[in-house]
Amino acid sequence: MDLTGRIALVTGAARGIGLATSELLAERGAAVARVDQDAAGLDGSTQARFHDIVADVTSSAEVAAAVGEVVSLHGRLDILVNNAGVAGRSLPTWELELEDWSSVLAINLTGTFLFIRAALVPMRAQGYGRIVNVASIAGKEGNPNAVPYSASKAGVIGLTKAVAKEVADLDLLVNCVTPAVITTPLLDQVSAAHLEYMLSKIPMRRAGDPVEVARLIAWLASDEASFTTGAVFDISGGRATY
Repeated sequence: MDLTGRIALVTGAARGIGLATSELLAERGAAVARVDQDAAGLDGSTQARFHDIVADVTSSAEVAAAVGEVVSLHGRLDILVNNAGVAGRSLPTWELELEDWSSVLAINLTGTFLFIRAALVPMRAQGYGRIVNVASIAGKEGNPNAVPYSASKAGVIGLTKAVAKEVADLDLLVNCVTPAVITTPLLDQVSAAHLEYMLSKIPMRRAGDPVEVARLIAWLASDEASFTTGAVFDISGGRATY
């Protein structure tokens, strides 16, 4: 999967799946813009192909500026990976505050929408694009004590399918991946009991590695993925039931 000459933008790229994806896309030849709100997390990169941008994915202005910066630098944007996300607090619904709901939806779902909307401008103009959204198995099955997270990731799946149909007549493909438990810093946000519940649902009896998810994303971001759009790709160690 040669990505030489391709221009990619990855959100939530300071760590975890976003970092692994950025590194793999760069290894395969793409110029990669890493976007994250954590400036310190982006510091210290040794990858010459990385162009780092500090931005809040919930800010329409900052999202537009980030996409504009990449297009201004490279003249185009070929690949968008929407990975930025938070887990939220592990609590039953009746103990949640409105802020618990709003903050998770803002980052996981609205942030994904904002980047898609901004990226579609250059992608439609150039007649080419690959958008990969990172959802979650929780968006398909629902995890107890993770209602905002589950709902937000279900929204990402629906968003993926809807946008894909709007641009299906172009060489512009929109897909999503639904990981189960992956060993990333996101796990620090969930309780030990909730983590044990999630791991118990995986037939392979282990968590996934960020690189395993990055390999699937890299394929969906390549020219080899040419006749699949609006699709949901599980990477769950066998947990998925549909």
